[in-house]
Amino acid sequence: MKKPKPPGHWRRKLEKHEPPRIEEAPKDWAERYGGHKMLIANALLVDEKLRQVPKGRLITIGRLREQLAADFNADFACPLTTGIFARIAAETAEEDRAQGRTEVTPWWRLVRDDGSLNEKLPGGGPLQAAYLNGEGIQFEPKGKKNVRVIGFAGLMV
Repeated sequence: MKKPKPPGHWRRKLEKHEPPRIEEAPKDWAERYGGHKMLIANALLVDEKLRQVPKGRLITIGRLREQLAADFNADFACPLTTGIFARIAAETAEEDRAQGRTEVTPWWRLVRDDGSLNEKLPGGGPLQAAYLNGEGIQFEPKGKKNVRVIGFAGLMV
């Protein structure tokens, strides 16, 4: 059984001061994502982008990465670290919620590029679906275990 995280664990990760930087992309990523200038963002930048997504709207992880890269004049944002930073923002929001805060980062508005929910975020797909459902967003089955937002392209920011 996993040991519970101490209070403030995720907030400390979110607020860790690590400035964003541009690095030379690994060759295979440069070919895959189309460029050599790769942004390594930070958790606060990802959190800030997620906070800009209005109620009832969505952003895909790919679109989030595009926006971050554009902000820093990079060819693309690192897919690995952006995913990690999204999880940190989401876990911090749930940690804040558990402490009674009501204004939290709306991490549930971040979906995969195909409109499906992300099982790696807090509570997996069921918690994300519950939050999105509360905003009037509906789903259709995708595979055996996941769901996809109906008409997600029309809900994108």
